[in-house]
Amino acid sequence: MGRGQGRRGGPVTGSASRTIARMRFRAADAIRELVLAAVVLIGLSRLVDPPYLWAVAILLLVAVVVGTLQVFGEAEARGGPTDEGAGVPIESLMLPALAAFGCLGALRPLPIGLALLPALAAAWWLIDRVVTTEERIVVTGEHSTRDRTALLTLATIVAFVAFAGLAALVPGGLAEPVATRPAAPIFGPDLAALVIGDALIAGLVGYRVAALRLEALIDVAWSAASYAVIAAIGVTALRGLGIPRLVGPAALVVLLFVWDAFHGAPPALRRHPHRLIEAAVLIVVAGVVVVWSLNVRG
Repeated sequence: MGRGQGRRGGPVTGSASRTIARMRFRAADAIRELVLAAVVLIGLSRLVDPPYLWAVAILLLVAVVVGTLQVFGEAEARGGPTDEGAGVPIESLMLPALAAFGCLGALRPLPIGLALLPALAAAWWLIDRVVTTEERIVVTGEHSTRDRTALLTLATIVAFVAFAGLAALVPGGLAEPVATRPAAPIFGPDLAALVIGDALIAGLVGYRVAALRLEALIDVAWSAASYAVIAAIGVTALRGLGIPRLVGPAALVVLLFVWDAFHGAPPALRRHPHRLIEAAVLIVVAGVVVVWSLNVRG
């Protein structure tokens, strides 16, 4: 589509330009309402204690996914690249949901009071930026270099917040060293919840990042699965070592995006024989980490 051309190839008149501007204004209003609802629910969650807190977290996830889908669907139908609308890609819903979930968990260590206000403001900013960036990509049907850079930056922040938020929700998830002693390790259901949760977070972030550079669904799914396995291995090792407080989630983000730099750079690494070798190495490393963690328990 050339510059100055409408969606059917005709010139963009002043009336059409005003119509597009009104559509964008309505989309901004819808995003604002969605973010407000999410932040209010996040703030109210601070008054809820486990196990009901998990029900609130699931409700928040579902609400953000449904609300984001509705906002993106309406915006894409009005201003998308085709009159019929190409639909909302599933990957565009992942980061907003993870951002909201992570912010809910990240508020748990904070005392109820004025300290929550800057935290809620930060949650508003993060969710708003993620939703706005994804909405722009959905409407245009493509991502520019600027959009890609912005989304990768936001994905890094969302991954850290989600890892930290999950660790704050799981009992013992954040390692707290006492005096000169290392933090006590966690085992059983708590460790399983932390490992599985971080693997799901990493898989969703990996899917979104991979969808920026890959087109085939099998390639995107394989990349997401490798992110999940790497995160599971990483969190098991980091938590077993007793890495204190937020250093663990930060180290997990670094591990994740070092893996992305290695896994996503050369196209040859995505060929079938390399996938088999890659899977075998991940299985061996996972086995070593599991055996090591069992020895730590003993």
